Amino acid sequence: MEHADTAQVAAVVGALGSALALLARGRLTLLAGLLLLALSEAGLARALSDGNGPLDKLASAKGAAVGLVGLGVLVGIAWLFNRRPALVPLVVLAAAPFRPPIQYDSSSPLLVSVAENGQLGRLLPLYLVLLAALLALGWRALRGGEPRVLPRLLALPAAAFFSFACLSLLWADDLEAGVNLLVFFTVPFAVLLAVVPQAPFAEWVPRNLARIGIGLAALFAAIGLVQAATHHLFFYAPNLEVSNANSDYFRVTSLFGDPSLYGRHVVLGLGVVLVLLALRRIELRLGLSLVALLWAGLLFSYSQSSMVALVAITLVIAAATGDLRVRRAVLATVAVAAVAGAGFLAVRVAAEGASLDRVTSDRTQRVEDTARVIAKHPFVGVGIAGQPRASRILAKSDRATPNFVSHTTPLTVTAELGAVGLALYAWLLLGGARVLEEVRRKEHALGLALEVSFLALFVHSLFYSGFLEDPITWVVLAVGAGWLTWQRAQETARERYRRRTAERARPTAAVP
Repeated sequence: MEHADTAQVAAVVGALGSALALLARGRLTLLAGLLLLALSEAGLARALSDGNGPLDKLASAKGAAVGLVGLGVLVGIAWLFNRRPALVPLVVLAAAPFRPPIQYDSSSPLLVSVAENGQLGRLLPLYLVLLAALLALGWRALRGGEPRVLPRLLALPAAAFFSFACLSLLWADDLEAGVNLLVFFTVPFAVLLAVVPQAPFAEWVPRNLARIGIGLAALFAAIGLVQAATHHLFFYAPNLEVSNANSDYFRVTSLFGDPSLYGRHVVLGLGVVLVLLALRRIELRLGLSLVALLWAGLLFSYSQSSMVALVAITLVIAAATGDLRVRRAVLATVAVAAVAGAGFLAVRVAAEGASLDRVTSDRTQRVEDTARVIAKHPFVGVGIAGQPRASRILAKSDRATPNFVSHTTPLTVTAELGAVGLALYAWLLLGGARVLEEVRRKEHALGLALEVSFLALFVHSLFYSGFLEDPITWVVLAVGAGWLTWQRAQETARERYRRRTAERARPTAAVP
């Protein structure tokens, strides 16, 4: 990489910006943090372009025209967010899953073209929405608006994790992969967690968040069912095309590039519907119809990790909403499932002669390869995004680097950020879970839906990559933190109003 120094300086700026933005207790600190995050993103993008990227193409006439159109759209969305800031979490959630199949193409009149061979692009809609939300929040802060302080239970571990992840680029083994991860995921998600909780969370916001989440899952499931009937995929990883051609079943991807990613998003919608059914917050026929649609769509993903996540959240919902007998039944089910799973593996390996790696769909070998990296770099790891390349080098293999992705988030974090990063990751999980539990104590339906979503993402990430790189993870945490701070602000405002009313009602002393 030609601009390695630029990338590392930008990473340090991003680390400082993450800490300031997430720990801000006043508008000047928040503004400084957001400005540093924007500068970090620009510096990382510049380092990644190596003089031939989209930023350089904006200097041309065609690039300037496209840039002006994009700027107009951005300003329009920012204006809307400034007038109606409560829309921010809704639009962010609606944009979060989508990755348009767009690639930069210098030969195209608009400098972009549709990607080929089933490939998907970046989270372009989400980036546009986040930038507009950042501009709107910055404008309100400049005009004197004071930000709400994020719950320290989440703000401290999130700031520490984001900052350490950014700084790890300083010792990253795979610098280019690290810059890619920072510019497209880490820094934007730090912005997301800083900006979305500042929105007002009126009573109608959580209801509409649920509608959007369920609606997206229903859309994905419906498209998946059409693909299952027609055997035609829109987007797919190259290895999936080969697998579908040589197996007895056809795996669908809906609007995603991988069946497991598709399955994960359907499970998230299923979790919300199951919570609403358990708490009787949705009409029974509508709820059951949604469950049938989503379950049918999930079935054709044939995603084992998604099925495990669904079982986990179903048991948790039953335990959280049922009586003592239901909780005992849940514990018994978990015990039976654990014994049955161990027995299944033992039979396949011992009796049928199948290798453990084959039974676990190549996961065992990936774990072993990642463990070598952890053993060699135990304290601070090989740097962000460096695990696949480091695993390939230690395995002395000539296979493609993507074949060495661990597909187990805790292992990936430990390999890339070491024991320090794993501790910060565990702290982030604990802090996030405590914030969501506090939401559940105050608003049972919203809190349980958020907890179930967080659990589904975590369980899925034990078998497939993407917990920290999935924007829904950060949307869930941001909504929980934003709802809590909004409720506290409303309670404080009501208390001040009652105190002023009481003071005005006091009789004044007579003057002799």
